[in-house]
Amino acid sequence: MNIFERQYEMRKKEGPLAERMRPVNLKEFVGQDHIVGKGKILNRAIEADKLTSAIFYGPPGTGKTTLAKIVANTTDNNFTTLNAVTSGIKDIKEKISYAVDELSIYNKRTILFIDEIHRFNKAQQDALLPYVENGTIILIGATTENPYFEVNSALISRSLVFEFKDISKEDIKKVIKRALDSKRGYGNRKVEIDEDALNHIVEYANGDIRSALNALEIGVETTKEIEGIIKIDIDIASECIQRKKINYDKNGDNHYDTISAFIKSMRGSDPDAAVYWLAKMIKGGEDPKFIARRIIISASEDVGNADPRALEVAVNAFKAVEIVGFPEGRIILAQAAIYISCAPKSNASYLAIERAMKAVESQSHQVPSHLKDRHYKGAAKLNRGKNYKYPHDYDKFYVKQSYMPEIDLKFYEPKESGYESRIKKFLEYLRQ
Repeated sequence: MNIFERQYEMRKKEGPLAERMRPVNLKEFVGQDHIVGKGKILNRAIEADKLTSAIFYGPPGTGKTTLAKIVANTTDNNFTTLNAVTSGIKDIKEKISYAVDELSIYNKRTILFIDEIHRFNKAQQDALLPYVENGTIILIGATTENPYFEVNSALISRSLVFEFKDISKEDIKKVIKRALDSKRGYGNRKVEIDEDALNHIVEYANGDIRSALNALEIGVETTKEIEGIIKIDIDIASECIQRKKINYDKNGDNHYDTISAFIKSMRGSDPDAAVYWLAKMIKGGEDPKFIARRIIISASEDVGNADPRALEVAVNAFKAVEIVGFPEGRIILAQAAIYISCAPKSNASYLAIERAMKAVESQSHQVPSHLKDRHYKGAAKLNRGKNYKYPHDYDKFYVKQSYMPEIDLKFYEPKESGYESRIKKFLEYLRQ
């Protein structure tokens, strides 16, 4: 019996419900079928005890640490742990020394599980690299942050990255029912939970098994028995789980995903989705100026000249939020986001500058002589600006002449959308 098995035996009698119900093998593990389902690579690697270095990445309560402990229960290799929050370079060196000795003396490799590996700095992560590379250590790193941002690329390249997703409602329901039936849970007590109470806990656990089990535990432990039965109804369930947590970290992966959803909703002309993601960012404590800047960008990139007022609205929203602040600033941001969402769309300005940038990168041309400045000293003698035609001297303030270098390219192609359709007709008239 290894250390984790002994710990599980102790937790049968004491400890939080979530810890007592933590799975000890793959059969008990719930969720993440896309990576540990029957026949999947991680399932096969654990069962065959052929695990390579891996990064477990996903929200809290989705089973990252649990799966690592299942590995500890099933492997014939050494298994040891570090927590990046409380460990330093000295602790890392001690683990490496232990792993080197175990390999050289007993020919046994060491699986090192590092919880919250994103908390290690570059030097700490670099200290692991040679030993991961030569196979002395099999690294399992757990993180709630996107590893491609937070973990050294050298470690990433030598590891398989597995993304853990929120547990489904059906899986959370299974876990709660298992806790009610298991001797490790409340199998020795008579606990009844109404279906609507069960559904409420599942709904507001927000994909987090730990939150669901914590709510169940609070309900059971604080409810009086009536005729030997603990009855959990909807009122008790509501008190225990209270409200859904906002799964948002303004410095982490959710920051990038949520702002992406927000921008794509405005671009896709869905004001309801736009204000939903806006609300999530506000509730998560996102910087309102950051949100306002993204609205400004969308006003040009996605709306452009289809509605030139969109940029004006967006810029004014930024200024207004600076003046008013929060909480009232949320209304201003919502107004601007809704305006952008409902405005006619055109990315013609965005495409124009992208095409022009590529053309400049491909070949940089000189300014044609007639467009050069003729006002500086000696310019006239060099024929700078000679033969330039001043448009205001001509009928309708337009005269046909070339403003491009020696290339014949069109970068701006206006679309049949909103005000830009008028621009398109005007340019077609001029170009003819």
